[in-house]
Amino acid sequence: MIFKSINPFTQAELEEHEVLTNAQLADKLKISESAFKYWRTTTFQERADKMRNLAVILRTNKEELGLLITNEMGKILSEGISEVEKSAANCDFYAENAEKMLKDEYYDTPFKSMSVYDPQGAVFAIMPWNYPFWQVLRYAAPAVMAGNVTLLKHAPNVIGCAKAIEKAFLEAGFPEGVFQQIIIDISQAESVIAADIVQGITLTGSEAAGSSVAALAGKHIKKTVMELGGSDAFIVLDDADLEKAATVAVQSRMLNAGQACICAKRFIVTEKAADEFAFLFAEKIRKLQQGNPLQSGIDMGPLARIDLAEKLSSQLEHALRQGAQLVVGGERDQCNFQPALIDFVDSGNIAFQEETFGPLAVLVRAKNEDEAVAIANNHKYGLASAIWTEDRERAYILARKIEAGNVFVNSLVRSDSRIPFGGTKKSGYGRELSSVGIKEFMNMKSVIIE
Repeated sequence: MIFKSINPFTQAELEEHEVLTNAQLADKLKISESAFKYWRTTTFQERADKMRNLAVILRTNKEELGLLITNEMGKILSEGISEVEKSAANCDFYAENAEKMLKDEYYDTPFKSMSVYDPQGAVFAIMPWNYPFWQVLRYAAPAVMAGNVTLLKHAPNVIGCAKAIEKAFLEAGFPEGVFQQIIIDISQAESVIAADIVQGITLTGSEAAGSSVAALAGKHIKKTVMELGGSDAFIVLDDADLEKAATVAVQSRMLNAGQACICAKRFIVTEKAADEFAFLFAEKIRKLQQGNPLQSGIDMGPLARIDLAEKLSSQLEHALRQGAQLVVGGERDQCNFQPALIDFVDSGNIAFQEETFGPLAVLVRAKNEDEAVAIANNHKYGLASAIWTEDRERAYILARKIEAGNVFVNSLVRSDSRIPFGGTKKSGYGRELSSVGIKEFMNMKSVIIE
């Protein structure tokens, strides 16, 4: 079987990638097992030195790597370069902090008691195409700094990025097998999950993919961390700074051509603020330039694949048939989708119920803040949410009521190495980043000495 990298803007084929045979995959697993036996014995200082090397390599080559991201999945070049820079910063963060995050924890008992954190083996990662470097380094930097090794199954359309990351790890001085990218078909995933060396699985992707992988992991009694779909609520209250809220709303919905789990997707606005916010939002969307992601002055590139663009067009058409009103945008030419806003969407509309993975903003009108929170929570997903109000105390009270893994007040929802990140409900479970994330695939071992 062959996977192909295809430029989503030009539709030109970039490269072909051959899937591993089962025998080749078995060899990769053996290499991983051998690498773990050594890597787990290394000191934090040894790991940190190599992780810092990796950060330097990423920054040194950020233009080349950013271009690779753009060519494979279509985001504008500046966003690709920024993604590489953020990935490098995460490497530095864990190089600096992993040892203290994993230090022994002592308990107040009449005898000596503590918890120690041991690496467990290989983390098998199934990663998406939308942030092909950040999603990988987000889990890999802490996993490797903790003494684990990893096997990456990247999305078929960004295997060039997977190969580039593996090359960077080797150039940084990591031993062979500490980080391996494996080109496999879905049917081969269970054999990886079943392997003794694999002790954890992390997946960022769709609800369907997460359900399937979690079932296989459960069968083989392997721990999982899942970051799945999102339909994030962006709540705008009466007293919000509407100009700032609309500016951030466009950034949150349209960054990466709207292809992010933590993009704001449902804009829930109280009646008093709705008309003005809708006007400001639409005007800012109209100013966006969609087109060639390598061209100066372009704000948004194409969607990553033609099937994704077709699905978004279908969702938009269905939403309009159900009573939503198109305010701006929505035209499509192959993978190029003009940023769009629809208004007067209710909770029964497909654009409310389903995740819209692309530059389509959905405006929902609420009577008051209580109804806004109820609308936000009336969804199967619970990844992140934002609240816009000038009353910080009120925002804190409302934030506690939101059913999501992350709530940001008067700010763009984003992931940060210092803060735990993850979702609830059908958006998944477990956490990445911070000291919480690094411990997800460790054995927390209690030691008692009398």
